[in-house]
Parts: sequence; C-alpha cells; structure tokens
Amino acid sequence: MINHAPAQQAPWLRWAVERPTAIALKVAQHTYTWQAVAEKVAAIAAALQLQGIADDDVVTLVGKNHPDAVWLFLARLHVGALSALLPPQPIAMLQRKLETIYRPEQTMWLFCADPSEAAALQTQLPDCRMVGRIVDCQPATGVVKPANYHPEQLSSLIFTSGSTGEPKAVAHTSRQHFASAQGLLSQFHFTVSDTWLLSLPVYHVSGLSIIYRWLQAGACLRIGRIEDGEMTDVTHASLVPTQLQRLLDQSIPHALTHVLLGGSYIPPELARRAAALGIETWLGYGMTEAASTVTAKRVDGRESCGSVLPLRQVKIDHDRIYISGDTLAGGYYRQGALTPLCDDSGWFDSKDMGYWHEQELHITGRVDNLFISGGENIHCEEIEAVLVRHPQVDIAVVVPVADATYGARPVAVIGCEPGWQSMSADLSEWLEGRLETFKWPDGYYRLPEHFYTKGHTQGIKISRAAVKTWLSAEIKGCRDPDKQL
Repeated sequence: MINHAPAQQAPWLRWAVERPTAIALKVAQHTYTWQAVAEKVAAIAAALQLQGIADDDVVTLVGKNHPDAVWLFLARLHVGALSALLPPQPIAMLQRKLETIYRPEQTMWLFCADPSEAAALQTQLPDCRMVGRIVDCQPATGVVKPANYHPEQLSSLIFTSGSTGEPKAVAHTSRQHFASAQGLLSQFHFTVSDTWLLSLPVYHVSGLSIIYRWLQAGACLRIGRIEDGEMTDVTHASLVPTQLQRLLDQSIPHALTHVLLGGSYIPPELARRAAALGIETWLGYGMTEAASTVTAKRVDGRESCGSVLPLRQVKIDHDRIYISGDTLAGGYYRQGALTPLCDDSGWFDSKDMGYWHEQELHITGRVDNLFISGGENIHCEEIEAVLVRHPQVDIAVVVPVADATYGARPVAVIGCEPGWQSMSADLSEWLEGRLETFKWPDGYYRLPEHFYTKGHTQGIKISRAAVKTWLSAEIKGCRDPDKQL
C-alpha cells in the first residue's frame, strides 16, 4: 500500500531545520535535539532496510511504552510505511490480531523492546520474523535512508476494544492524526516551550495522539511515568483523575500547567485544587475511529463533554451520535484491504447516545449498553455515573444479568480500596434520591485486581466485555465471599 505521490517534509525534519538545537525528546536523563532526532530516525530507517524490511511491509510493535517503540514508529513514518501497535497479551489473542493484519503470504515482522519477551514470541510464533535491536545503530556513509514521508499514507493500526469484545484494526493516515492534533491544540495551549509526558501506551489512540501533538507543535516529549519521579520539567500530561489526585496528595514535584483528564467522572474539588496550583484541567469525548478527542472543554463543574473541536463534525439523530470530519480513520484494516467506516453520507455511527445542551455534548451511554428490565429502559452508564461519584468508588462497571421475573437486572462491579465491607449498604444509601429504585443494582462485586491495575491506572477504560465474561463465570461458579459484597 505504498503511496506514489511526491514525498513531503516530515515534521521532525522541519523542526530540525527551524530549531535544530532545541530539546525535542527526553528519556530518563538523556536528551535529544531536533537535529539528533532527525539523524537517529533516518539511521534506524536504514537499519530496518538492512534487516530486510521493505517499505511496504507492516511492522507490528508489541509491548508497553518503551522509547525503542517510539523510535521505530518514527522510522516507519520516515519511509512512509505502516506500523501496527499492540499491547502484550495471551499468544492466542495476539495470533488472531496478526491474522487480521497480514495476508497469508506476507512476512509478519514483530518488534518487542524486551529481549526476553522477543525470544518468547519468536518461540511461540515461529512464522514471524523478529526485528533486531536497532536503536543503538549509527548511520553508515551512503546508507542513511532518505525521507519518503507521505501524510496520506496509512501510518498506524490500532485495535479497538469494542463493547462486543471483537476488536477491529482501525487504520489512520498521518494527515488524519495531525488533523486531530491541530483541532485540539487550537483550544488546549501547547507550544514549543512545553513538555508533554508520554505516560499512556501508544497502542491506544490516546497515547499515540500525544506523539502527533508533539510533532505538530514542535515542542518536547518526555517518555516516562509519574512513578519515575521525572515530572519537574513536564508541563502537560494526560491522566485519569486518580493519578492527578495521587500527584497532588503526595506533593510530587512537577511543573504542570495543563492536564487532559480521561475517565468517567472528574470531581469538581480536584479541578479546584489543581487550579489553585495553576493547573488547567480539561476533559473531552473521543474514540479510536476519530483519532482520539472529538469534543473538549476546560473542567467547569458542568456535566458535559464540551463543544466540537475544529476539523470535526458531530450530529445527533434519534439520540444517536454521528461523527464526521478530517480525523476519521480511513477504515477498518484486514489483510491489506480497508472497509470504510461510513456509508456514502460520510457520517460514522459512534453507537454512543447523547444530546446537546447549550452547544455542549452530553453522553448518556452506549446503544449496546441499553437493556430492558421489566419494560423499563436502563442505561448501564447512567448507573455507573452515579456510583462513581461515591467517595469510596474508583471504578464502576454495570452489566445486565438475566432475571426470570424482569428479563434482566443490573449488577455492579466496583473498583474500590480493599477492606471496604459495608459497600452494599453504603451504596444503597448513596443511590437514594439520585437514581430511580428500579435502576438500583441487584448486587455488587469487587473488581478483581488485574482489571484495576491493567485498565484504570493506565488511563485506559476497562473492557466491559471482559468484565461481563468474568462476572458470568463468578455467577455460574462458586461465589467467592471476598468478591461479592
């Protein structure tokens, strides 16, 4: 799928010309100027070619955030090529996704920054070819790969989790990613003098979008985590409320001026605390197919997702949200072919439900998370929105469970601090006056630790399908009294 249109100047090359000595990237104690970034990206692109990787090959990056993965992604952009981004996962799940990406006759190139994990993958997937270590390579005379960057060429494949549990590979071009960055940065102040923390995984669009915002602004990117204690030069971050709360409570040294918050609920008091320290807090609504953020606003205590950002369009038809604009993906990718997201109308059905109020978007839930109980419509997200406001609740996932009398009834799976024994009584009291009684959950389960640590603390929403599967097994099997509350 090589684009034969004339190449354009890559963003990092532009900044290498305009601001060659400005600091562009920080990894632990190492810093790179824009000139150094440009040279290293070109050298890695050449090293990939020497390993036998052609520009029209798809390279799959498997692993959590690692500087090597960022370098490799930029090197693939340098030659106008496509990268697939995947998290660590059970081998059977990984194999299914690789079968989605690659044609049977196509070489499956895999990159994993951790040598031991790479060796394990090579053993488990003998048909794949592993990309050798390339980040320490030095450009050899006459070998450096010339830039062949194409903004219209497919650049990324990111799998959606999907409420159905069947992930699809969403394919974006760099132009679509940059449209997303441009629209957000027209409202969310981020300039050449700022540094954004890349703490979210790049295999989610919320993480990858940070890279494109960095390249759009010509600013600085720090690769790391809050836990690394390297926040003293970080001005911008994408966090969930609990991460910001922890940062403020623990008085972690930082230079934050702007935080883009994700998650279901942002306590007004948290926003006020941040504002008192000079930190603007923002929230938004978005999805993988739309290259991350679609609407955004500064946190103001009103329960909305903000107004539509430039280069996007949103309409609501029969309570259903449709999205259009320059950020929409090229389609769902399968073995080199694209299935369009939209019909001829150009509108993508988000399968989210919502309404407008004072020109701001309000989300009421997912179409497929609406169920009928005793003839009444129940939205899982409506219940979750009330539960998560309880001071003891970090996460709430509500799912319908079959019921002989009502057809289905809601059950809540709650993420909270260990040792909270009076949850059921406390939450019943909390729901009083906040939610009609027929919407109250019939039962509460404690969210297992593996969901909590792998989902919420990474700033990425937990898979509802995975929670449904786990809850079904719990209900059918021997119930653990430590899990049911």
